[in-house]
Amino acid sequence: MYTTLISAEQLRELMAAKARLMVFDCSFDLMQPEAGLQQYRAAHIPGAVYANLDTALSAKHGVAGAHGVVVAKDDGPPASGGRHPLPSREKFAGWLSSVGFANDMQAVVYDRNGNNYCGRLWWMLKWAGHDAVAVLDGGLQAWRAVGGELRSDTEPSHFQSNFEPRPPLRTLVTTGQVARALGEQAQTLIDARGAPRYRGEVEPLDPVAGHIPGALNRPFGSNLGPDGRFKPPEQLRTEFEQLLAGRAPETVVHHCGSGVSAVPNLIAMELAGFGATRLYAGSWSEWCRTPGLPVEKG
Repeated sequence: MYTTLISAEQLRELMAAKARLMVFDCSFDLMQPEAGLQQYRAAHIPGAVYANLDTALSAKHGVAGAHGVVVAKDDGPPASGGRHPLPSREKFAGWLSSVGFANDMQAVVYDRNGNNYCGRLWWMLKWAGHDAVAVLDGGLQAWRAVGGELRSDTEPSHFQSNFEPRPPLRTLVTTGQVARALGEQAQTLIDARGAPRYRGEVEPLDPVAGHIPGALNRPFGSNLGPDGRFKPPEQLRTEFEQLLAGRAPETVVHHCGSGVSAVPNLIAMELAGFGATRLYAGSWSEWCRTPGLPVEKG
């Protein structure tokens, strides 16, 4: 069972052995939402299912508002706020069942965006109680590099399964919990957005620029080496220890703009041996739309 990363060579071995496996292509582009599906159709790992951030991995076709989230009527209450609110665990389980994913399967998730969007599905499966999920280290580029086969056909037909959520393996934190713990030693916030957005110099997506007071900044791309793969565990551990500067790793809460690019930081901490940490999925997009919450710049 692979639970954090899987190499392209290991994935090829699993596929050759006809393991109980489902591969998910999570490629996406925030500025061009249709681009990910187009890329998937042009080239994907054989048998891969496309997991769309906006429709499969989020609870909405609307936007975050000042007092909550506008969602499609059939989505039900979301599990978080923000630009990409999490669907309920039950709604997510329904989507997994619709594509034929079952509780006894190994999941492998990948993208072609620096292991960014696929981390969302990795975390959601853990949150649904499914431990056998791994990120393809290096993404589609790593698969190409080992001569892995690519397809340009349409998505494979699915047989309905009955995926059942189990007790969560990862913890979700709400806006209220983050706000109540501001400035306390029991909470260390790590913001995964790029430094200019963190500092409040630019803000291309949300109505307010800046960051949550006291948050540390570690852009999610900092976890990858020049080859697009995660850095060695020892290097990641050293870098996070420098960032935390004595703060307890178990106090960490990860966030970003909308709860997506925060996950590579969460995965990196696990690879470094710090154990599971928490995710604030609503992230900056929910925080900055909530009246009365403080904003910091610089």
